[in-house]
Formats: sequence, structure tokens, C-alpha cells
Amino acid sequence: MELRIYCDGACSGNPGPGGWAAVLVSKDGVVRVVKGSQDHTTNNRMELKAAIEGLRVVGELKAAISICTDSAYLKNGITVWIKKWLVNGWKSSAGSPVKNIDLWKELHDLSNNLLLSWQWVKAHSGDFYNEMADREARSQVY
Repeated sequence: MELRIYCDGACSGNPGPGGWAAVLVSKDGVVRVVKGSQDHTTNNRMELKAAIEGLRVVGELKAAISICTDSAYLKNGITVWIKKWLVNGWKSSAGSPVKNIDLWKELHDLSNNLLLSWQWVKAHSGDFYNEMADREARSQVY
């Protein structure tokens, strides 16, 4: 892997004030953190935002990127569910509009020309960079 992006979102109340963070780790160990917040949001939106902003930083890097997340919603959404959403015109299996469609579309667009792999990591299991992303995301909640 050329680059790993650990992303996490946090929310106080759901909905409520939220924060997101992406920790970018290069193969030589250089770390960069990007983070932000929103006044009224949900945890799922913050998980998506963390991945989006992490990818926005790398731009059109032509290298292997691994995105690590403890959010099954994010990983399953971008690797499994999105295939059906695209076929069904961004409708869920129940026929309703996909929740957080604006962010899913943005993430899909950013992902299109990148060499990405998605990894699920267990939350609060001692993974150093995942814990860092969690702390940074929570630090943005006010």
C-alpha cells in the first residue's frame, strides 16, 4: 500500500453536533490529519465526510490507497450496496431514496479514478491510527 487513510466520524446525539477526521499515513510513516465539524448532523454523515475529505486531500494520486474504517455502513455502502443503488437510480431496495445520497454521490465520484481498497477495522481494538482518527473526530464535536 502506498497510502492508508483511517477515517472516523463522531456525533453528540444522533442527530446533533458532529465531527469527522481522516488520518493519512504514507508508506514511509508520514502522517497528516484533516478534520472538521458540522452543527447538526448524524454519525453516518460524519463517517462519509471523513472518507470524502481524506480522498479530497489525495486528489488523483496514482497509487494504491487503502481506506480503513470501523463503520460497516461506510464500507458496505461503498463496496456492496452502491452497485444496486446505481442500477436502481439511487433508490434503496425498498424503493425509497438512498439516505445521505449527496455524500454517497460525492464519495463515488471521488473514488472513480483511484486505485482503492476498503478495509473494515474493529473500533476501539487498539489499532493506533484508527484510535487516532476516533480521537480527532471526537475532538471536533462541540
